[in-house]
Amino acid sequence: MSAIRLLNTFRVRLLLLLALLLIATLLVQFYLNLREERRVALTIAKQEQALAASVALALESLPRKDKYLDDIDKEHTVSLQHEHRSVMNVLVVRDDGRVDDSLDPAFKPKTLDDGTYQYKYISELTLPKRIVDTGHDTDDIRELLPASSPAGLPVAGEPRAFVIPVKTQSPDGIISTNYIFVVLGMQRDAPGNATRWQTLRDLLPTLVVMLVAIFIAGALVWRFTRPIQELSAAARRVAAGDFRFRVPSAARSDEMGELSRVFNEMLAGLGRLREVESRLNQAERSAVVGRLASAIAHEIRNPLNYINLSLDHLRTSLAPSNPEKRAVVEKLTDQLKSEVQRINARITEFLTYSRPAKLELERVDLRATVEDALRIVEGEAKERGIETRIVEEDGEARVVGDAESLRSLFTNLIINGVQAIEGREGGGGRLTITISHADASRVRVDVTDTGAGIDAENISQVFEPYFSTKETGTGLGLAIVKKAVDDHHGTINVTSKPGEGTTFTVTLPTTNDVDVK
Repeated sequence: MSAIRLLNTFRVRLLLLLALLLIATLLVQFYLNLREERRVALTIAKQEQALAASVALALESLPRKDKYLDDIDKEHTVSLQHEHRSVMNVLVVRDDGRVDDSLDPAFKPKTLDDGTYQYKYISELTLPKRIVDTGHDTDDIRELLPASSPAGLPVAGEPRAFVIPVKTQSPDGIISTNYIFVVLGMQRDAPGNATRWQTLRDLLPTLVVMLVAIFIAGALVWRFTRPIQELSAAARRVAAGDFRFRVPSAARSDEMGELSRVFNEMLAGLGRLREVESRLNQAERSAVVGRLASAIAHEIRNPLNYINLSLDHLRTSLAPSNPEKRAVVEKLTDQLKSEVQRINARITEFLTYSRPAKLELERVDLRATVEDALRIVEGEAKERGIETRIVEEDGEARVVGDAESLRSLFTNLIINGVQAIEGREGGGGRLTITISHADASRVRVDVTDTGAGIDAENISQVFEPYFSTKETGTGLGLAIVKKAVDDHHGTINVTSKPGEGTTFTVTLPTTNDVDVK
């Protein structure tokens, strides 16, 4: 398999897209981690600077008794209270726990009216729970502190106190120990809110990257599964018998495109197979009808001819001399000959449908052919109050066809219309035959009746052999009509509304490729 063809496969392209998505996610996360590391390093550097500045400030204040920490801090160019926002407080505490100085004025010694000082003690103050040991002995001062937790893993934004012991010597030679407390935190005001915001801010880029990755993955899944959905919809349509549908994703160059093309080829094959099956069924039906018609013609027509001749002999040679009896005999023989003729007509229908068409093409005047066909049922129509008429539009209409075949075609349609009107309650009705030009090369004939109509579920079956909605029908009349129309390369359609009537529309060509008389 060539490299280009391999890259066009569905699996390889999906793997490449997922790999690119993973690499992009890792690169973005790597960049965000670098930014976070720089931010953390900058924060640590600032806290180290603040811690060093705080210790320097406290050491500067120890030998001085005229100024406190906050006053000295204001004299510096860089103020701990303004520039180093992580410094929450700096305390100078004696070994007995007395607070001698504080960066926060609230904890400084207060001068009373009598000139004495009121001090606060370390046990009275609220210090951070985590006390960072600097490696010196601070057990004495720790005993005076409230309960605290040992220094462990740092928590983002949590204040911490650094205890630094400093030994000093008074002018009289007495050595004492002072403790410098440096309290550091993320903010001096509302550290808890800053911690929560910092946590959310750290998670936000990762959340954005994951959402983008999920969106891209969802779009890829939607795109790659669309052909599968199309194939599923196509399979449902095929199961319903629709072989004209084609899967639109056949233009793809991957496996899904190949599968779609094979599926479309299968649909085309099934469509052709269905058409062949339909033709085979039609041919089988025609063969059955042909064999049946031959048997009927052989076994029945000969006896019928003998019966017909015998009836003529009875009526002419053996009729009674009594006029009344003669009239009865003539009436009965006429009825019997009519029934014999009806049986012969059914046999002719079988033979006409089963035999291949042998058309003698000529130019036929459709109006004359329709009038000839209508003449057969005119008498019966008048008796039953059925109005019949022929309407010719656009002048004379001539077609190329076999006169006898066309006469049979329109005779069957007219008989079918009259019988439909007879089956309607109330009696009466109208049968209209309209002749017009469909276009320059075709003539159109509409046979419209006001009969009972055809139900919608039966419309598609009316031209099938042996299908009939009449109790006494053979189901061959409209099948013969359809065969005659097909033999003339024409078309026939039917529209019907139950209770209102039916229209059969026939179109026939006005020219033909063969020579005509």
